[in-house]
Amino acid sequence: MHFLQTIFAVGLDLPTALQFSELSARTMYMGCALAGGAVLSIQLLLLFIGGDVADGDVDLDMDGDGLSFFSIRTLASFLTFFGLTGLYGMQQEWSSAATAGSAVGAGVGMMLVVAWLFSLQGKLHQDGNLDPTGAVGSSATVYLRIPEAGSGKGKITVALQGRTAEYAAVTDGPELPTGSDVRIVRMVNDATFAVEKV
Repeated sequence: MHFLQTIFAVGLDLPTALQFSELSARTMYMGCALAGGAVLSIQLLLLFIGGDVADGDVDLDMDGDGLSFFSIRTLASFLTFFGLTGLYGMQQEWSSAATAGSAVGAGVGMMLVVAWLFSLQGKLHQDGNLDPTGAVGSSATVYLRIPEAGSGKGKITVALQGRTAEYAAVTDGPELPTGSDVRIVRMVNDATFAVEKV
């Protein structure tokens, strides 16, 4: 009780505290929406201009089927929809609990949708009757830059069984820029090849 009397004695009344809390929540929601939206916009731009960050997820797969819950795309989606829903709830004058709950629900929901959509996209080149082992020894073209000496993955496109397929690729040699002609040397796993410059 003495603590409350001290607060009111220095002139901090309850309406002022509530206004400060509302301003802090609005700032948080706005910051999340702007940060998430900026990351999504940058990734979309890089996807269209061919930058290799468009595939630059930091995946921490939580299960074996490739559904990546924690990646750059899913976290950015969470932040964007968390912030937008929180701002909408405040504009509609929902209670703080309802606004926060709705914001978290919308963020998690969008995170799951994005993770599911990208897991479907990842399976597109793996489904069907393509036998990737037949690509060893074939020529291919670098689609996304391949870092040097096995320090990271890029992507290649290769004609395989009358179709064009896209696979992850590594190299033991120097960096291979986008557009380079390469030869597939060996298969690292079902979706990754080791290549060398022709």
